[in-house]
Amino acid sequence: KITITNDKGRLSKEEIERMVQEAEKYKAEDEEHKKKVDAKNALENYSYNMRNTIQDDKVGGKLDADDKKKIEEEVEKAIQWLEANQLAEVDEFEDKLKELEGICNPIMAKMYQAGGGMPGGMPDMSGMGGDAGAPPPSAGGACGPKIEEVD
Repeated sequence: KITITNDKGRLSKEEIERMVQEAEKYKAEDEEHKKKVDAKNALENYSYNMRNTIQDDKVGGKLDADDKKKIEEEVEKAIQWLEANQLAEVDEFEDKLKELEGICNPIMAKMYQAGGGMPGGMPDMSGMGGDAGAPPPSAGGACGPKIEEVD
């Protein structure tokens, strides 16, 4: 049997309450910091994955020279922005990621449509756009994405 007695030197009810409130306050701050780190990491991962993808001959060789240059420039801009804005807010990181995805994804989709499928070296970017429940693309790459036109 466990017995707790209130010996001298123990914390008072007010002190315990204060500590609980501080813990709640820090919990909220920690969650906010985690969101910021996750958003920063998502942008960083997407940028470096995209850079590595287009440097791979399997992918980079299939890209139009102008498209490849455009992606390289935008990725480099994003990486420089990341280095200069380490303390940016969550929405700034997310906006920058959406901006970069808005440039890179159509170019990559165009290449996949023309090339007939996803190359084996393509990084899994399924979680980058916020659709974490989506299954990752297969690394085999013989079948491309299913494209349906909707009015």
